[in-house]
Amino acid sequence: MQHPEMSQGNAPVVAVNGLVHRYGKKVALDGVTLEVPRGRVFGLVGENGAGKTTLIRHLLGLLRPDAGTVSVFGTDPVADPVGVLSRIGCLSEDRDLPDWMRVDELIRYTQAFYPDWDENYAEELRELFMLDGRTKVRSLSRGERAKAALLCALAFRPELLVLDEPSSGLDPAVRQDILEAILRDVVAEGRTVLFSSHLLDEVERVSDIVAMIHHGKVVLCGPLDDIKAAHRRVVLHFEEAPARRPEGHGIISAKGSGREWTLLCDGANGAAQAAAAGLGGRIIEECVPSLEEIFLARVLRDRPVAAENGGNGK
Repeated sequence: MQHPEMSQGNAPVVAVNGLVHRYGKKVALDGVTLEVPRGRVFGLVGENGAGKTTLIRHLLGLLRPDAGTVSVFGTDPVADPVGVLSRIGCLSEDRDLPDWMRVDELIRYTQAFYPDWDENYAEELRELFMLDGRTKVRSLSRGERAKAALLCALAFRPELLVLDEPSSGLDPAVRQDILEAILRDVVAEGRTVLFSSHLLDEVERVSDIVAMIHHGKVVLCGPLDDIKAAHRRVVLHFEEAPARRPEGHGIISAKGSGREWTLLCDGANGAAQAAAAGLGGRIIEECVPSLEEIFLARVLRDRPVAAENGGNGK
């Protein structure tokens, strides 16, 4: 059953404007502004401690802003936590489940909170995840606990699925199962996912839109394809080793040593070639960088970069 609000046109599911949150003197969120559109996978990336979980706690109505506003489904989640949380499925890193219950008891217990619970879908997920209903939660492996928690978050078909570091500590096979379930059963139905992780390769695989958070600030936000198109990774070869790290207009980061350096550049037409010409180097490789390369370049751009050991000094 869909809520009537799901037909609210193009209104964003989440709208955050100028959000500030402090823990004592520490600023965890520093003027964060972003929107999560309906029916998309929104990837939230950043280092541990960057502010991702604090932002999610605001969306769940667990924290009050020190400044700015938070709106979920057009509602303040602090003012109406029941109305908001009844429409959100959440899987967090801690996966805090009652150890004394069996898996089937956990499913029935969770079902009692959600009128729109889909019993057939819950059973389908239980079989997909190969969870034995008779098994005690305390006996589940880390990966099985994650699958049980995801089942509980998905089975009432929430309008918004919030995943806060869902793959932390899980082996690659379990991570693959979780991502496939999200893609098949959530995105295909036009619902919305907020996926927060420091594993950028996973975010890149499933996200339509990405926001990068660093030290509580959004440093980059937009459609993933646009972000990647706006950057180029180039490898430069110099006839003589530069006296210092290559720098210049359009160069976001540089690493290497000797006569061979790898630059991450502005992706505008000709920007990488112009940067290479200005430095006196020759491009021997050029490609679109990964999201992880872009993130590292953006968050490390103001830090000194030491020459790497073992660089090509020929």
